[in-house]
Amino acid sequence: MVVHAASLQDRDGAKLVLAKLAGSFGRLKLIWADGGYAGQLIEWARTLGRWTLEIVKRCDDASGFKVLPKRWIVERTFAWLGKYRRLSKDYETLIDSSEAMIRIAMINLMIHRLRPG
Repeated sequence: MVVHAASLQDRDGAKLVLAKLAGSFGRLKLIWADGGYAGQLIEWARTLGRWTLEIVKRCDDASGFKVLPKRWIVERTFAWLGKYRRLSKDYETLIDSSEAMIRIAMINLMIHRLRPG
């Protein structure tokens, strides 16, 4: 996870995330991304970590809302994080604080999903 300014373009933010992954997660081979990440980022990811960056595109013939394969996973996660008021209403001053709050929210989600009945 990397928190950065909203003024940073998505592809540049993705480079920050992928650079943080380099050298870790040796089994990671495939990364799904939406159309905003197409272009030079695909080759950059292949060079940096030997990852395949697969772009999940919307069908050109589609009209209206369509669920895209794998994209719903990201949107679902954003929805889960949006339930934490601290993340959706309160804005941290320090990037480290923002990242810590996201980690706490995800740990809380995992604990509630792992506890018995």
